[in-house]
Amino acid sequence: MHAPAARPPSPPSPRPWPRSPRPSPPPRRRPPTPPPRTPGWRPRTPPNFDDKAGGSANADDPAIWNHPSDRRGDLVIGTLKKAGLAVYDTAGNEIQRLPAPAAPAAGDSPGRFNNVDVVYGWKLGGRKVDVAVVSDRGRDTIRTYVIDPAAARAHQAPLTDVTVPSAPPVFSSSAAEVNEQRTAYGLAAWKGDDGVPYVAVSRRNTTRVGLFRLVATADGKVGYAPVRNVDLPASFALPNGGTWAPCEEPGEDPQVEGMVGDPEHGVLYAAQEDVGIWRIPLGGGRPALVDRVKGYGVPSAYDPQTEECHVTGADPGYGGKNLTADAEGLTIYAKDDGEGYLLASSQGDNTFVAYDREDGNDYLGRFRIAPGTSVDGSEECDGAMVTSAPVGDFKHGLLVVQDGFNAPDETGADGAVRTNTNFKFVDWREVAEPLDLDVAPGDWDPRD
Repeated sequence: MHAPAARPPSPPSPRPWPRSPRPSPPPRRRPPTPPPRTPGWRPRTPPNFDDKAGGSANADDPAIWNHPSDRRGDLVIGTLKKAGLAVYDTAGNEIQRLPAPAAPAAGDSPGRFNNVDVVYGWKLGGRKVDVAVVSDRGRDTIRTYVIDPAAARAHQAPLTDVTVPSAPPVFSSSAAEVNEQRTAYGLAAWKGDDGVPYVAVSRRNTTRVGLFRLVATADGKVGYAPVRNVDLPASFALPNGGTWAPCEEPGEDPQVEGMVGDPEHGVLYAAQEDVGIWRIPLGGGRPALVDRVKGYGVPSAYDPQTEECHVTGADPGYGGKNLTADAEGLTIYAKDDGEGYLLASSQGDNTFVAYDREDGNDYLGRFRIAPGTSVDGSEECDGAMVTSAPVGDFKHGLLVVQDGFNAPDETGADGAVRTNTNFKFVDWREVAEPLDLDVAPGDWDPRD
């Protein structure tokens, strides 16, 4: 996942493929968004500004938490990168802000929260709790927060950090390597059949996905232990006998960020940004591509003079038809008996793609979160989460999406447009009805 791209003063051209390395950004400008339809009222969270005045807050990835007994206590939890973690009620009001860890020493990287997920009903410290799990890209750790239902219902700071103080780096072997920032990036969490929470974490600028299990200590703190690693390909054999690799900056491989676990089917879905969506068996076995981005197989090369990637040949036609790079946030609309839908953010064209959760993940349709009657839509979406369970006033299910270009624009003291991001809340019916997808409120319980 990338920070929202800066936009030049002139009208932006279509996003090139493959993804170009990004030098210092020019002045930011909102991309065009042709709305196919106009949905109705929609809550949103407050704007976040990624500058000194805004506390370097940059919305990235959301998670939805269902209160065990009172929908008035349901929560949305969102990562804000250097600004840490924010907790919202279902009207979009912020009720808690938790900071990312400070740099341990001069010259070290501070915490930077990238992705968040929720696990229900884990036995910790002699009681069953729900936890929010976060990838800290800055410090290369997995952080865990217990969710207090009573505080959530009262809208009084429901999250408490229970991460062990001695949490080791997820991937790095030294403090110097942490500062190189090939660190914990994307994250997905779920509870296994053994009752233990498992966490998949991708490594930034590499193809690696690590599988970990959370470990409870005697004093109620949480650490983690490695289970195994999966290394996805960095280059690909093509039907014409050639080999293709996505164009990246020198020394980088095509990374994964968006992920979602589907333990009912024993798989993890992982979005390799410039390649497509992988289906990875949790018990081991060969990963398989569910869908490819449109630019898959297009030859290109890095130009050190321009510090950009340039297409060097014709499109051989091996790409998919549904995803425009980057392939980003993944989430599952779950129903009983393992049915439902896999949703993916097609960041390059500001749309979302729906696939069948079963039957080979068949393509079902695409949609755009267009501007509503009083709230703008979602553009360059990094992260998303959907649930079929009723949430707050959303009786038919809820989709929460990150918006990389929140409106209206605001200018800073220097006169420049500030990087402005937030989260949008979308009634599931708004998505389902135009695509003839099911609306099944209460058919599935996240605590089952």
